[in-house]
Amino acid sequence: MDGEAGGAVAAARAAAEALRAVMPPTPLQRNAHLSARFGAEIWLKREDLSPVRSYKLRGAFNAMRKALARPDPPGRFVCASAGNHAQGVAWVCRHFGVAGVIFMPVTTPRQKIDKTRMFGGDRVEIRLTGDYFDDTLKAAQVFCAEAGARFLAPFDDADVIEGQAGIAVEILEAMPQPPDLVVLPVGGGGLAAGIVPVFRAAAPATAFRFVEPAGGASLAAALAAGGPVTLPRVDGFVDGAAVARVGEITFARLAGVDPAHVLAVPEDRLCLTMLEMLNVEGIVLEPAGALSVDALGELVPEIAGRRVVCVTSGGNFDFERLPEVKERAQRHAGTKKYFILRLPQRPGALREFLTLLGPDDDIARFEYLKKSARNFGSVLIGIETSRSGNFDALFARMDAAGLAWRDITRDETLAEFLI
Repeated sequence: MDGEAGGAVAAARAAAEALRAVMPPTPLQRNAHLSARFGAEIWLKREDLSPVRSYKLRGAFNAMRKALARPDPPGRFVCASAGNHAQGVAWVCRHFGVAGVIFMPVTTPRQKIDKTRMFGGDRVEIRLTGDYFDDTLKAAQVFCAEAGARFLAPFDDADVIEGQAGIAVEILEAMPQPPDLVVLPVGGGGLAAGIVPVFRAAAPATAFRFVEPAGGASLAAALAAGGPVTLPRVDGFVDGAAVARVGEITFARLAGVDPAHVLAVPEDRLCLTMLEMLNVEGIVLEPAGALSVDALGELVPEIAGRRVVCVTSGGNFDFERLPEVKERAQRHAGTKKYFILRLPQRPGALREFLTLLGPDDDIARFEYLKKSARNFGSVLIGIETSRSGNFDALFARMDAAGLAWRDITRDETLAEFLI
């Protein structure tokens, strides 16, 4: 281990030890269900069980601890966030008894605002600014420069990255032998940039896989371009990891990553994993927190018989989103479809269509799109069923009956306006 590598390990260990003043190590749990399913020894590093239900507390605590130890500590701390980073900063502000100003988009759900206020108490001021995060970030940075405050970036900050590196220390201390593989979720890259250098120095045989949401694959784009690039469009469903551009500092520490080791998870498939972990294991994971678990299915058979650690990065899930998660999971599994059907405008036409449904087919949506049509009317229909193969049989019966129909389940444009 060279001096630089040894320094990274020592710094991560110091960050982890300092954190013991406010929280114990998060659990590292062997998961029997996943182990049996994938024929491997699957362990979950439960960052979703931290005091703020995500790993973000680590980086905020370390950065604030180090800033306050300097000869000229800042009078205030500032961050811009609509989620876990805001809650981590708020919690740490109250712990250290310092003032914090947290900028959040106007569109932030009330639940997240209330949780941030709860964690920060009277130590934080929340400012709702801008409809989009970029506007919020600019406002926070302008305020920070004018007020002479310390800006706490969510991932592209050396002290924040160092705090996240404590996860690697805890994993290595909790296991008699280093894991064969660690699966990490990636958004801006702060988590991975902290963990990977520690393992490279202390357990170089451990391999990594990096998991991004398909609608926010900024690390893959950066590796392909040779440096951080801004994605033209980001799907915000995986809000804890949907980042348009990885950080400059984080990318520098991940630049040697093999692009083949970066996986993209479809958002709809991720919903199946979230529901499985909730219904089977009773584990509540937010979309970003389920990324590493979801990727296991793509790693078969290479993980067979091996010791694998998945970092479940967060569990801040608003249960008002559960219907959306279930909907997306069913659509991915092929057990729910939407289609537009042209029905003749005559008595009995609807009754005839209903006779085509199978015993497990259930109408979940029915809406006339053209009520004034004279001969034929367009109907939007949503069908739920027990298994995807039932739709093949249903559509065959519809074709045999001479019905005109169009499956729009995967049509993003029509689905956006009609579903």
